Amino acid sequence: MSGLIGKKIGMTSIYDENGKNMPCTVIQAGPCIVTQVRTEETDGYAALQLGFDDKSDKNASKAAQGHFKKAGTAVKRKVAEFKSFDKEYKLGDTVGVDMFTEGEFVDVSGTSKGKGFQGVVKRHGFAGVGQATHGQHNRLRAPGSIGAASYPARVFKGMRMAGQMGNEKVKVENLRVLKVVPEQNILVVKGAIPGHKNSYVIVQK
Repeated sequence: MSGLIGKKIGMTSIYDENGKNMPCTVIQAGPCIVTQVRTEETDGYAALQLGFDDKSDKNASKAAQGHFKKAGTAVKRKVAEFKSFDKEYKLGDTVGVDMFTEGEFVDVSGTSKGKGFQGVVKRHGFAGVGQATHGQHNRLRAPGSIGAASYPARVFKGMRMAGQMGNEKVKVENLRVLKVVPEQNILVVKGAIPGHKNSYVIVQK
């Protein structure tokens, strides 16, 4: 799938033509530079490697500096590969947000907000006993029994328990593009996307 690397700016809401208020997310999508062209002959598959968001040479390795120098651009903080672009791109070309059109649907993937170590109520939606049984005073947020019986006498893998929550890759599919602003490289999509403000996201057609 073709697409762009972007940065989550934040959420807002806009009104549609019927006066309905719609929650939406603002993404700075690109401009991305083509930093490598993968071909069937040399790599076994066809794809474009895109780079986004400059960083200084002093914070990059010599190998990274040499890689981006071939494309005639500054070292990039984020790179990703995409396939199936509508037109041909060469090394050093710029891919902008104008590849998207209003009304089409896109998939957005990113890393969700990390929430640390959480209990079963927050992590899995356990409801507890509602303080409605014989004198139970501390059962609302506790996980309860986790074992089976004397057979199999073990806890099954995948049991829902307390633990690390968030900070994992999440893809949200079929978000409608509400607005494209090519002059400012802004893409507005309906609904929420994973990640905190200023986190990197991948937008795919």
